[in-house]
Amino acid sequence: MTETERAVDDADDAERAREQGGGQGLSEPFWRRSAPSPRRWVRDEFGVLLVLGLLIAGIGIPYPDFLDTDNLLSTAHNSVYISLMACGMVFALSMREVDLSVGGSYAMCLVVGALLVRDGTPPWLAVPVILVTGIALGVFNALVTTLLALPSFIVTLGTLMLFRGVGLALADGKQITDLPLNDSFFTVAGGDPGGVPFALWVLLAVIVVLAVVLSRTRFGARVRAIGSNPDAAAFSGIPVVRTRIQALALSGLTTACAAALALAFYGAGDPTLGQGYELQAIAACIIGGTPLAGGRGSVVGAVAGAMILSVVASGLVFFEVPINWTSFATGAVILVAVAADSALRRTGRRRR
Repeated sequence: MTETERAVDDADDAERAREQGGGQGLSEPFWRRSAPSPRRWVRDEFGVLLVLGLLIAGIGIPYPDFLDTDNLLSTAHNSVYISLMACGMVFALSMREVDLSVGGSYAMCLVVGALLVRDGTPPWLAVPVILVTGIALGVFNALVTTLLALPSFIVTLGTLMLFRGVGLALADGKQITDLPLNDSFFTVAGGDPGGVPFALWVLLAVIVVLAVVLSRTRFGARVRAIGSNPDAAAFSGIPVVRTRIQALALSGLTTACAAALALAFYGAGDPTLGQGYELQAIAACIIGGTPLAGGRGSVVGAVAGAMILSVVASGLVFFEVPINWTSFATGAVILVAVAADSALRRTGRRRR
Protein backbone atom coordinates (compact mmCIF):
# COMPACT_ATOMS: atom_id res chain seq x y z
CA MET A 1 0.00 0.00 0.00
CA THR A 2 1.08 3.58 -0.69
CA GLU A 3 1.64 6.17 2.00
CA THR A 4 -1.43 8.02 0.77
CA GLU A 5 -3.67 4.98 1.19
CA ARG A 6 -2.41 4.54 4.73
CA ALA A 7 -3.02 8.22 5.51
CA VAL A 8 -6.67 8.59 4.47
CA ASP A 9 -9.44 9.11 7.01
CA ASP A 10 -10.95 6.47 9.24
CA ALA A 11 -13.85 6.00 6.80
CA ASP A 12 -11.57 3.77 4.75
CA ASP A 13 -10.61 1.56 7.70
CA ALA A 14 -12.69 -1.42 6.63
CA GLU A 15 -11.39 -1.36 3.08
CA ARG A 16 -7.79 -1.16 4.26
CA ALA A 17 -8.33 -4.01 6.65
CA ARG A 18 -9.70 -6.17 3.83
CA GLU A 19 -6.80 -5.21 1.57
CA GLN A 20 -4.36 -6.29 4.26
CA GLY A 21 -6.05 -9.65 4.68
CA GLY A 22 -7.87 -8.75 7.85
CA GLY A 23 -4.62 -8.57 9.76
CA GLN A 24 -5.54 -5.21 11.27
CA GLY A 25 -8.82 -4.71 13.08
CA LEU A 26 -10.87 -1.57 13.02
CA SER A 27 -9.95 -0.88 16.62
CA GLU A 28 -6.22 -0.62 15.91
CA PRO A 29 -4.99 2.97 16.29
CA PHE A 30 -4.27 4.96 13.13
CA TRP A 31 -0.73 5.74 14.20
CA ARG A 32 0.13 2.06 14.51
CA ARG A 33 -1.22 1.23 11.07
CA SER A 34 0.81 4.00 9.41
CA ALA A 35 4.05 3.36 11.25
CA PRO A 36 6.98 1.54 9.65
CA SER A 37 8.01 -1.64 11.40
CA PRO A 38 11.25 -1.67 13.44
CA ARG A 39 12.80 -4.00 10.85
CA ARG A 40 11.92 -1.54 8.08
CA TRP A 41 13.46 1.32 10.11
CA VAL A 42 16.75 -0.58 10.61
CA ARG A 43 16.90 -1.48 6.92
CA ASP A 44 16.27 2.09 5.74
CA GLU A 45 18.89 3.68 8.01
CA PHE A 46 21.51 0.94 7.68
CA GLY A 47 23.25 2.44 4.66
CA VAL A 48 23.96 5.88 6.06
CA LEU A 49 24.95 4.48 9.47
CA LEU A 50 27.34 2.07 7.74
CA VAL A 51 28.91 4.94 5.81
CA LEU A 52 29.32 6.92 9.03
CA GLY A 53 30.98 3.97 10.76
CA LEU A 54 33.33 3.34 7.83
CA LEU A 55 34.33 7.01 7.75
CA ILE A 56 35.14 7.04 11.45
CA ALA A 57 37.13 3.82 11.13
CA GLY A 58 38.90 5.03 7.98
CA ILE A 59 40.16 8.12 9.78
CA GLY A 60 40.72 6.48 13.16
CA ILE A 61 42.92 3.63 11.90
CA PRO A 62 45.74 5.83 10.54
CA TYR A 63 45.11 8.52 13.16
CA PRO A 64 44.14 6.90 16.50
CA ASP A 65 43.85 10.33 18.13
CA PHE A 66 40.72 10.86 16.06
CA LEU A 67 39.02 8.15 18.13
CA ASP A 68 39.78 9.95 21.37
CA THR A 69 36.58 10.48 23.33
CA ASP A 70 37.05 14.23 23.59
CA ASN A 71 37.62 14.54 19.85
CA LEU A 72 34.58 12.42 18.99
CA LEU A 73 32.41 14.47 21.35
CA SER A 74 33.75 17.68 19.84
CA THR A 75 33.06 16.38 16.33
CA ALA A 76 29.53 15.38 17.30
CA HIS A 77 28.96 18.75 18.98
CA ASN A 78 30.06 20.56 15.82
CA SER A 79 27.25 18.82 13.95
CA VAL A 80 24.50 19.70 16.44
CA TYR A 81 23.31 22.91 14.76
CA ILE A 82 23.08 21.36 11.28
CA SER A 83 21.54 18.24 12.81
CA LEU A 84 18.75 20.18 14.49
CA MET A 85 17.98 22.06 11.28
CA ALA A 86 17.99 18.76 9.37
CA CYS A 87 15.54 17.21 11.87
CA GLY A 88 12.99 19.87 10.98
CA MET A 89 13.92 19.89 7.30
CA VAL A 90 13.00 16.19 7.04
CA PHE A 91 9.33 17.07 7.53
CA ALA A 92 9.43 19.76 4.84
CA LEU A 93 11.24 17.57 2.32
CA SER A 94 8.99 14.59 3.05
CA MET A 95 6.00 16.62 1.82
CA ARG A 96 7.85 18.09 -1.19
CA GLU A 97 8.59 21.43 0.45
CA VAL A 98 12.02 23.02 0.91
CA ASP A 99 13.03 25.48 3.62
CA LEU A 100 16.04 27.40 2.36
CA SER A 101 15.55 30.10 4.98
CA VAL A 102 16.98 28.15 7.93
CA GLY A 103 20.39 29.83 7.70
CA GLY A 104 18.81 33.28 7.89
CA SER A 105 16.31 32.19 10.56
CA TYR A 106 19.18 30.82 12.63
CA ALA A 107 21.09 34.13 12.47
CA MET A 108 18.00 36.22 13.21
CA CYS A 109 16.91 34.08 16.18
CA LEU A 110 20.46 34.20 17.53
CA VAL A 111 20.52 38.00 17.30
CA VAL A 112 17.07 38.35 18.88
CA GLY A 113 18.14 36.19 21.83
CA ALA A 114 21.42 38.05 22.29
CA LEU A 115 19.68 41.44 22.23
CA LEU A 116 17.14 40.34 24.82
CA VAL A 117 19.85 39.03 27.15
CA ARG A 118 22.04 42.11 26.69
CA ASP A 119 19.10 44.37 27.50
CA GLY A 120 18.42 42.63 30.79
CA THR A 121 16.09 39.71 30.04
CA PRO A 122 17.07 36.62 32.07
CA PRO A 123 18.71 34.23 29.58
CA TRP A 124 16.44 31.29 30.43
CA LEU A 125 13.39 33.50 29.80
CA ALA A 126 14.83 34.59 26.47
CA VAL A 127 14.78 30.99 25.22
CA PRO A 128 10.97 30.79 24.78
CA VAL A 129 11.08 34.08 22.85
CA ILE A 130 13.76 32.64 20.56
CA LEU A 131 11.67 29.51 19.96
CA VAL A 132 8.50 31.49 19.28
CA THR A 133 10.45 33.69 16.86
CA GLY A 134 11.57 30.62 14.94
CA ILE A 135 8.02 29.26 14.79
CA ALA A 136 6.73 32.63 13.58
CA LEU A 137 9.32 32.73 10.79
CA GLY A 138 8.33 29.22 9.70
CA VAL A 139 4.63 30.13 9.70
CA PHE A 140 5.44 33.27 7.69
CA ASN A 141 7.16 31.10 5.06
CA ALA A 142 4.14 28.80 4.88
CA LEU A 143 1.61 31.64 4.62
CA VAL A 144 3.51 33.39 1.84
CA THR A 145 3.89 30.09 0.00
CA THR A 146 0.16 29.41 0.31
CA LEU A 147 -1.23 32.91 -0.35
CA LEU A 148 0.98 33.61 -3.35
CA ALA A 149 0.76 30.02 -4.64
CA LEU A 150 4.53 29.94 -5.12
CA PRO A 151 6.94 27.04 -4.60
CA SER A 152 8.44 27.04 -1.12
CA PHE A 153 11.87 26.88 -2.78
CA ILE A 154 11.38 30.37 -4.25
CA VAL A 155 9.71 31.83 -1.15
CA THR A 156 12.32 30.58 1.31
CA LEU A 157 15.15 31.63 -0.98
CA GLY A 158 13.82 35.16 -0.62
CA THR A 159 13.17 34.92 3.11
CA LEU A 160 16.67 33.51 3.60
CA MET A 161 18.06 36.90 2.62
CA LEU A 162 15.19 38.76 4.29
CA PHE A 163 15.71 37.13 7.70
CA ARG A 164 19.48 37.46 7.52
CA GLY A 165 19.11 41.13 6.58
CA VAL A 166 16.83 41.74 9.57
CA GLY A 167 19.37 40.04 11.82
CA LEU A 168 22.20 42.19 10.46
CA ALA A 169 20.13 45.33 10.89
CA LEU A 170 19.16 44.50 14.47
CA ALA A 171 22.79 43.78 15.36
CA ASP A 172 24.03 46.83 13.47
CA GLY A 173 26.26 44.52 11.48
CA LYS A 174 28.44 43.44 14.40
CA GLN A 175 28.62 40.89 17.18
CA ILE A 176 26.45 41.39 20.23
CA THR A 177 28.63 40.93 23.28
CA ASP A 178 28.69 41.97 26.94
CA LEU A 179 26.37 39.15 27.93
CA PRO A 180 26.27 37.78 31.51
CA LEU A 181 28.42 34.73 30.82
CA ASN A 182 28.41 33.71 34.50
CA ASP A 183 24.65 33.04 34.30
CA SER A 184 23.60 29.38 34.60
CA PHE A 185 22.26 29.49 31.03
CA PHE A 186 25.78 29.88 29.65
CA THR A 187 27.50 27.60 32.16
CA VAL A 188 24.94 24.79 31.87
CA ALA A 189 23.42 25.01 28.38
CA GLY A 190 26.79 26.00 26.98
CA GLY A 191 28.73 23.50 29.10
CA ASP A 192 29.32 19.76 29.40
CA PRO A 193 27.06 18.28 32.09
CA GLY A 194 28.00 14.67 32.71
CA GLY A 195 31.03 15.04 30.46
CA VAL A 196 28.81 15.39 27.38
CA PRO A 197 27.96 18.75 25.75
CA PHE A 198 24.50 19.91 26.77
CA ALA A 199 23.62 20.45 23.12
CA LEU A 200 24.08 16.73 22.43
CA TRP A 201 21.55 15.85 25.16
CA VAL A 202 19.07 18.24 23.54
CA LEU A 203 19.75 16.76 20.12
CA LEU A 204 19.15 13.24 21.43
CA ALA A 205 15.79 14.30 22.89
CA VAL A 206 14.80 15.99 19.62
CA ILE A 207 15.73 12.88 17.61
CA VAL A 208 13.58 10.63 19.78
CA VAL A 209 10.57 12.95 19.77
CA LEU A 210 10.60 13.81 16.06
CA ALA A 211 11.34 10.24 14.95
CA VAL A 212 8.19 9.16 16.78
CA VAL A 213 6.21 12.11 15.41
CA LEU A 214 7.20 11.33 11.81
CA SER A 215 6.64 7.59 11.94
CA ARG A 216 3.90 7.03 14.50
CA THR A 217 1.51 9.99 14.52
CA ARG A 218 -1.31 11.21 12.31
CA PHE A 219 0.67 14.37 11.52
CA GLY A 220 3.65 12.33 10.32
CA ALA A 221 1.40 10.13 8.19
CA ARG A 222 -0.17 13.22 6.62
CA VAL A 223 3.27 14.64 5.82
CA ARG A 224 4.31 11.43 4.07
CA ALA A 225 0.96 11.08 2.29
CA ILE A 226 1.13 14.60 0.87
CA GLY A 227 4.69 13.96 -0.29
CA SER A 228 3.68 10.68 -1.95
CA ASN A 229 0.77 12.17 -3.91
CA PRO A 230 -0.43 15.70 -3.08
CA ASP A 231 -3.54 15.48 -5.28
CA ALA A 232 -4.66 12.16 -3.84
CA ALA A 233 -3.97 13.42 -0.31
CA ALA A 234 -6.12 16.51 -0.88
CA PHE A 235 -8.86 14.43 -2.49
CA SER A 236 -8.92 12.10 0.51
CA GLY A 237 -9.56 15.02 2.85
CA ILE A 238 -6.08 15.58 4.29
CA PRO A 239 -5.65 19.30 5.24
CA VAL A 240 -2.72 20.09 2.95
CA VAL A 241 -2.41 23.80 3.81
CA ARG A 242 -2.57 23.23 7.56
CA THR A 243 -0.02 20.43 7.34
CA ARG A 244 2.30 22.66 5.29
CA ILE A 245 2.08 25.38 7.94
CA GLN A 246 2.79 22.87 10.71
CA ALA A 247 5.76 21.36 8.86
CA LEU A 248 7.44 24.69 8.11
CA ALA A 249 6.69 25.91 11.64
CA LEU A 250 8.44 22.79 12.94
CA SER A 251 11.42 23.57 10.72
CA GLY A 252 11.53 27.06 12.23
CA LEU A 253 11.28 25.63 15.74
CA THR A 254 14.25 23.27 15.36
CA THR A 255 16.26 26.08 13.77
CA ALA A 256 15.45 28.36 16.72
CA CYS A 257 16.48 25.57 19.09
CA ALA A 258 19.85 25.46 17.31
CA ALA A 259 20.14 29.26 17.69
CA ALA A 260 19.43 29.11 21.44
CA LEU A 261 22.11 26.45 21.92
CA ALA A 262 24.56 28.45 19.81
CA LEU A 263 23.94 31.53 21.94
CA ALA A 264 24.69 29.52 25.09
CA PHE A 265 27.84 27.99 23.61
CA TYR A 266 29.37 31.01 21.87
CA GLY A 267 28.25 33.57 24.46
CA ALA A 268 27.59 36.17 21.78
CA GLY A 269 25.19 36.96 18.97
CA ASP A 270 26.95 36.94 15.60
CA PRO A 271 24.60 37.87 12.69
CA THR A 272 27.00 36.36 10.16
CA LEU A 273 26.71 32.83 11.56
CA GLY A 274 24.74 30.21 9.67
CA GLN A 275 25.88 31.04 6.14
CA GLY A 276 25.49 27.91 4.02
CA TYR A 277 23.78 25.98 6.80
CA GLU A 278 20.64 25.58 4.71
CA LEU A 279 22.47 23.63 2.01
CA GLN A 280 24.26 21.49 4.56
CA ALA A 281 20.95 20.69 6.27
CA ILE A 282 19.39 19.65 2.97
CA ALA A 283 22.48 17.59 2.11
CA ALA A 284 22.30 15.87 5.49
CA CYS A 285 18.66 14.94 4.88
CA ILE A 286 19.36 13.58 1.41
CA ILE A 287 22.37 11.61 2.62
CA GLY A 288 20.15 10.20 5.35
CA GLY A 289 17.58 8.90 2.89
CA THR A 290 15.01 11.70 2.62
CA PRO A 291 14.43 12.25 -1.13
CA LEU A 292 13.55 15.58 -2.68
CA ALA A 293 10.63 13.79 -4.34
CA GLY A 294 8.98 13.44 -0.91
CA GLY A 295 6.89 10.61 0.45
CA ARG A 296 9.30 9.41 3.12
CA GLY A 297 11.95 10.68 5.47
CA SER A 298 14.23 9.70 8.31
CA VAL A 299 15.09 11.87 11.29
CA VAL A 300 17.79 9.43 12.42
CA GLY A 301 19.20 9.29 8.90
CA ALA A 302 19.30 13.09 8.64
CA VAL A 303 21.28 13.35 11.87
CA ALA A 304 23.64 10.62 10.67
CA GLY A 305 24.08 12.61 7.46
CA ALA A 306 24.98 15.72 9.44
CA MET A 307 27.42 13.65 11.48
CA ILE A 308 29.04 12.46 8.24
CA LEU A 309 29.62 16.06 7.16
CA SER A 310 31.14 16.87 10.55
CA VAL A 311 33.36 13.78 10.52
CA VAL A 312 34.63 14.68 7.05
CA ALA A 313 35.45 18.24 8.15
CA SER A 314 37.27 16.95 11.23
CA GLY A 315 39.06 14.22 9.30
CA LEU A 316 40.44 16.68 6.77
CA VAL A 317 42.34 18.36 9.60
CA PHE A 318 44.02 15.08 10.54
CA PHE A 319 44.92 14.33 6.92
CA GLU A 320 46.30 17.87 6.61
CA VAL A 321 44.26 18.58 3.51
CA PRO A 322 44.71 22.20 2.38
CA ILE A 323 41.70 24.34 3.24
CA ASN A 324 41.17 25.14 -0.45
CA TRP A 325 40.25 21.49 -1.01
CA THR A 326 37.79 21.28 1.86
CA SER A 327 34.68 21.97 -0.22
CA PHE A 328 35.83 19.55 -2.90
CA ALA A 329 36.40 16.76 -0.40
CA THR A 330 33.09 17.38 1.37
CA GLY A 331 31.18 17.33 -1.92
CA ALA A 332 32.90 14.12 -2.99
CA VAL A 333 32.02 12.39 0.26
CA ILE A 334 28.38 13.50 -0.09
CA LEU A 335 28.21 11.93 -3.56
CA VAL A 336 29.84 8.71 -2.36
CA ALA A 337 27.56 8.50 0.68
CA VAL A 338 24.42 9.02 -1.39
CA ALA A 339 25.56 6.50 -4.01
CA ALA A 340 26.40 3.87 -1.37
CA ASP A 341 23.11 4.34 0.43
CA SER A 342 21.17 4.15 -2.85
CA ALA A 343 22.97 0.94 -3.81
CA LEU A 344 22.13 -0.66 -0.47
CA ARG A 345 18.48 0.32 -0.84
CA ARG A 346 18.28 -1.18 -4.33
CA THR A 347 19.88 -4.38 -3.05
CA GLY A 348 17.35 -4.54 -0.21
CA ARG A 349 14.43 -4.07 -2.62
CA ARG A 350 15.68 -6.85 -4.92
CA ARG A 351 15.94 -9.22 -1.97
CA ARG A 352 12.35 -8.47 -0.96
